[in-house]
Amino acid sequence: MNLDLTNKTALVCGASQGLGFATATELALLGANVIVASRNEEKLRSVVQQLDTSKGQHHTYLTIDLSEPETVRQTVSAFLAKGNVIHILINNAGGPPSGPMIDTDAAEIEKAFRTHVISSHLLTQLVVAGMKNEGYGRIVNIVSTSVKQPINGLGISNLVRAAVANWAKTLANEISSFGITINNVLPGFTNTDRINYLFDKQAAEQGISKDDIMKSTIAAIPVKRIGQPAEFGAAVAFLCTPAAAYINGINLPVDGGRTGSL
Repeated sequence: MNLDLTNKTALVCGASQGLGFATATELALLGANVIVASRNEEKLRSVVQQLDTSKGQHHTYLTIDLSEPETVRQTVSAFLAKGNVIHILINNAGGPPSGPMIDTDAAEIEKAFRTHVISSHLLTQLVVAGMKNEGYGRIVNIVSTSVKQPINGLGISNLVRAAVANWAKTLANEISSFGITINNVLPGFTNTDRINYLFDKQAAEQGISKDDIMKSTIAAIPVKRIGQPAEFGAAVAFLCTPAAAYINGINLPVDGGRTGSL
């Protein structure tokens, strides 16, 4: 099985922590040169130092704010203008505020679309030419199991994650003949700052302990535990390898079997 990403370059958004960091770590272990991106330059510098370099990889970072698509376009365009090629794009952004859809401010919806949909679209437009020239491209979008089964209390997330998934499927039908695959990976409950935030909020709203929230959550997961970021990162990294060349246009849940739909 060919899992070698030597001489491939990956841009991983939201890589300063959580699932993005886990994905960057796994890609580096497979030999990729990794560009980590987020808003926090201090954290990015630390991440670069933590990535594997045993295969001679060179890692760097770009400071971008996905809620500002035009600045994202300018920053990545400048990087590519220096002759750099990005073979792997991981579209990933932090989850939007939780809460009922009916109470959601329209401005928050607009911001979420800029962050999750528009920036993903612009980044893809920027990197596809290089992927075509190389005859190799992998675009993976980190979205949510809400793509298959909307999650109560996550109205904005349900909306924009579904938009990304449908955008990706459309794109997969358009450009995959150039050796480029586009897939979505759907995290379930995984041990990250985001899930801890959601558990804390649910506990406060329901007047029960965080432990009770966690126990009821775990009870609904067939494997009876919360996932680990490295497990998720490994699934994303596999889809980026030569071995996964015929996997295209899918939604892959990494959720311990929790999602009720096929």
